[in-house]
Amino acid sequence: MAGQLRVLGPASAHTPHRLDYKPELQQAKEEKKTSWIIRKSLSSEGSNNMAFIENERPADMSAEKKVKKRKNWNNKIQFLLNRNSEPRLVLIRRKPYRPSADDVNQWAQSLDKLLSHKYGKTAFRIFLKSEFCEENIEFWTACEDFKLLKTHKERVAKAKKMYEEFIKSEAPKEINLDYQTRDDIIQSLDDPTTTSFLAAQKKVYSLMENNAYPRFIHSDLYKELFAAASAKEKHIQS
Repeated sequence: MAGQLRVLGPASAHTPHRLDYKPELQQAKEEKKTSWIIRKSLSSEGSNNMAFIENERPADMSAEKKVKKRKNWNNKIQFLLNRNSEPRLVLIRRKPYRPSADDVNQWAQSLDKLLSHKYGKTAFRIFLKSEFCEENIEFWTACEDFKLLKTHKERVAKAKKMYEEFIKSEAPKEINLDYQTRDDIIQSLDDPTTTSFLAAQKKVYSLMENNAYPRFIHSDLYKELFAAASAKEKHIQS
């Protein structure tokens, strides 16, 4: 991949890039389909794809080990997709869109660009699940949804749900927050505003940007997604 990694944050003090709001069930269905597309991209055994991956890996790694490592990633992704209990989606008949090499390359420009692309966001979540730390991306997404709620009743219900899931001590997906940020959220639960979770979201964004995001960009998963996208374009051009 050409160019050096640049890690950029959200512009000034503004909120990170907003995603179009969709109901939670619709988001879950879309993410399931997107995950399937990513898995299909990685399952390709085309010679161009394998040649690209061999150029990206250390020269002293045997071909057998490279194939084994690739299969391990595919198996890991299959396991992660099966962790959810939702039924499999009935896939549309027309050929689904897959991210281009340019799309995947842009994911390395900033975390904001990665999260603003639905395939990039799903790939990042798959990576975080493989490291058993997906609570950060799930909380960030919940914050994006929360800011788009229109009524006070909806905000109260969503805020309390987010508190139970991510904020309170020993929550099932507890995120790492300082006392003051956590207490500010608690104080706002009965009368939340669109900015009630903003400070916590920025802290989680910064944590992902400085830790998990660089690891993802240098991971085998990212390299193989880029290889699959590049191989697809070479096949189309030939």
